[in-house]
Amino acid sequence: MILQRENKILREKAKRIGDLKSPEIKALIKKMAEAMFAEPDGIGIAAPQVGAGIRIFLVAKDILRGLPRQVKASQTAGFFVFINPVIKNTSSKKDKDTEGCLSVRGYYGEVARPEKITVEYFDEFGKKHTRGASGLFARVIQHELDHLEGILFTDKAKKLERMPLIHET
Repeated sequence: MILQRENKILREKAKRIGDLKSPEIKALIKKMAEAMFAEPDGIGIAAPQVGAGIRIFLVAKDILRGLPRQVKASQTAGFFVFINPVIKNTSSKKDKDTEGCLSVRGYYGEVARPEKITVEYFDEFGKKHTRGASGLFARVIQHELDHLEGILFTDKAKKLERMPLIHET
């Protein structure tokens, strides 16, 4: 179950993870992946969204193929795991785009974010990585990193609009 914006866990700063390869972390990754892929528009999810106040998030690999956000991510394509992520560099050029969130269902708004970033993180095997990201991939990483800081996209969004969910129409 994905927590919604009223839940106070979403407003807390997540804690660093010590044992990156523990059975608990592996179980949490599985739970997060299942929650993300159960949503038709799920392309990223952070641990606080499933009730765990620790610094980990997932991003569906499908977004690197340029699939639109409304297309359901494919669990068979897999996902990237970001543990204890830190942004090391951002471009000065910003890009505005519409964002939504699995924890703020039905709301969308325009958010300006750096167009390109460099992020340092550990994967689920405890291996350290540094990678660049741009476009939608960079946006999703920044969105999920905000979750780890207790920030929701609605805190940054301009022109916030409510759009009814499919089952509400």
